[in-house]
Amino acid sequence: MIKSVRKAILGFYLIVFFLLGSGDAKAGELSQRLANFPQWEKLTSVKPAVGDLAYPDWMAGNWQVTSTLIDLVAPLAPNIVTPGFAANRRQLNQSVSFLVRFIAEQPVSGLKIIPKVNKKLPILVADRVFNSLNLMRAYLGEQAVLSVKVDPDSPNRQITLLRGDRQLVSIVTARATETTPDGKFITTELFQQLFKGGKTPYFNSVESTTAYRLIPTSQPRITADQVTAVYLSPQDPDYFTARSRPVALYRYCLEFFPASSINNSQG
Repeated sequence: MIKSVRKAILGFYLIVFFLLGSGDAKAGELSQRLANFPQWEKLTSVKPAVGDLAYPDWMAGNWQVTSTLIDLVAPLAPNIVTPGFAANRRQLNQSVSFLVRFIAEQPVSGLKIIPKVNKKLPILVADRVFNSLNLMRAYLGEQAVLSVKVDPDSPNRQITLLRGDRQLVSIVTARATETTPDGKFITTELFQQLFKGGKTPYFNSVESTTAYRLIPTSQPRITADQVTAVYLSPQDPDYFTARSRPVALYRYCLEFFPASSINNSQG
C-alpha cells in the first residue's frame, strides 16, 4: 500500500496543494527548467510557503482532468533508485481521469474579515480536499482512501487517511510562480511527505513544476506539462550521496476539459 500511495501522490500533486503569495521566480527560470528535463537539481530561488496559491481566472470552475505519465527517469540509477520506481514504469502512457475544481478562496478559520470599500475580487484557489480525494481514489480505488483533511489554519498542511490505519502527511514548504510572454502560468511547489502506518515511517521531499496553458477554442480546455521530482530526505542513508540531485523524475501530460457539473460532496 505504501508504494501505491507514493505512486498516487506523484501523479498529480500540484492540483492538491498549491499555495500563493510566493513571489515570482527569476524571469524564465521555471520555463527553462522544464525545457532542461531531465537535467535538474533542487531549486534554491523559491520562497517559504505562506498563504494560498492564486490561479489565473481562466482556470475557474469544474474540470475533468486526464493525467498521462509520458516519461520517467532515475538519474542516479543503478546506485540509487526510489522504492516503487519500477512499478511506476508500468504506468507509462496509461491515462488516469478524475474531477477537479477551482473556487474562490475561503476565509482562514478564526480570522475576522473586515469589509473594505474597494474590495478586490476573490482569489481563485484549488479545492484541495475535493481534488485530492478524487485523485487518490482514481489511483488507489474508492475504498482505499477514507478521507482528506486540510489544516483549517493553513493550506500548507494536509493529511490523507487510508484504510488500514495508514496516513500520508504532506507539508508544502516553498514555492514560486511565473507567467510567460505566451500566456503560460507556471508553478513550482516543494513539499515534505511522511508516510505513517507501516513498520517504519517513510520520509521524502518532492517538487512539482507545472506549466498550464489555456486553449481558447469554442470549448475552452487547458493543457499542462508537469514534472514531479523526488529528492531524498536527510533521514535517508543515501542523502549525502544524492546531494541536491533528484533520485526520480516523472513527466506528465495533463488535459482539462470543462465538466458540466460536479457533486459538491466528498463522496
